[in-house]
Amino acid sequence: MKTEHKIYASLVVLALLGGGLYFSNQSKAKQAEQHSISAASADLPTISVPKDDTDKITKLEIHNSGKDKDGTKPSDVVLEKKGDGWEVTKPVQAKANAANVKSLLDNFKDLKVKESIDKSGANYKQYDLSDEKAVHVVAYKGSDKAVDLYFGKSGSRGQMARSHAKEGVFVVGGYSSYLYTRELKNWRETTILKFEDANVIQAEVVNKNGDFSFSKNGDKWSGSLQKRDKEGKLDKPEKEWKKFDEAKVKDLLRAYKGLSAEDFAEDKADTGLDKAETEGGVVKIKLKDNAGEYTVKVGKTQKGSSRYAQKEPGDGTVYVISSWAADWATAAPSKFEKSDDKKDKDKKDAPPDMPAMPDMPMPEE
Repeated sequence: MKTEHKIYASLVVLALLGGGLYFSNQSKAKQAEQHSISAASADLPTISVPKDDTDKITKLEIHNSGKDKDGTKPSDVVLEKKGDGWEVTKPVQAKANAANVKSLLDNFKDLKVKESIDKSGANYKQYDLSDEKAVHVVAYKGSDKAVDLYFGKSGSRGQMARSHAKEGVFVVGGYSSYLYTRELKNWRETTILKFEDANVIQAEVVNKNGDFSFSKNGDKWSGSLQKRDKEGKLDKPEKEWKKFDEAKVKDLLRAYKGLSAEDFAEDKADTGLDKAETEGGVVKIKLKDNAGEYTVKVGKTQKGSSRYAQKEPGDGTVYVISSWAADWATAAPSKFEKSDDKKDKDKKDAPPDMPAMPDMPMPEE
């Protein structure tokens, strides 16, 4: 073999050996990287709760460090499962909003630690993860903790959190803050009434203006009216309520068939519910086939035009309802009457007002 051929052959062998060494080193580097990632992932705590386990959660404790809209510090909230339902047990005893509790429980399965920021607890304060600053959530399965998490600042890197299971600051995904930081009133059940308006056969409104009674015959509503005299006592029913409009009864039922609270009474509030007929009004609704009778007492105003209200039968909860619903309880007879068609027509047909003319100078003689 000629010398130059030997040189070429040697170069080829060296190239092959070099290539083999390069790919071998690349493979080792890749394996090392994967091992490093696996080791880092293994070092991250698992904070999610499988769906099957969320069904076993029996108690939730939520501490919010922020402030409510009125500037006051919110109370810690404790929710407990009682039978098939949930109840608020702190700071008040009340039925819980089942949908809002379920939304929070469902969110547990979406939580995931994405990366580690700090392996110590030295910087909790910097990330609002101290006991005084963080949103602290604890969930129990019986007497055992299923979740014990703190949520702090949220920034460009994501949501900062810490876990009771492992010291350190972590970035988590899947966290929806509004599910955990609700005002107390939103953890409580706000539904007051729930019925189908088509099933109502009788309705009545009693207030300082009188007693308005409505009955359904087939698909038609009739109404009777008792006004109050100067002393506030009910007169005899009027022989005929000429202006009565059955469409207004349907509006009343639409306002009450899914009646919900927008808030709840404060402690020792002057509600006026003990004198509802004079301070607000009383709405009574009867369903067909003995399916139920409801009474809603409406009292004084709370804020603006919203009023206190209480349902009978009920558990004594004093709600705050919107003016849209409350105005039917405090209504005057005119709210259930047809508008004055002739007056409206005359106003509609009237010629537009002519603009005032400026004073014109008198012609000179």
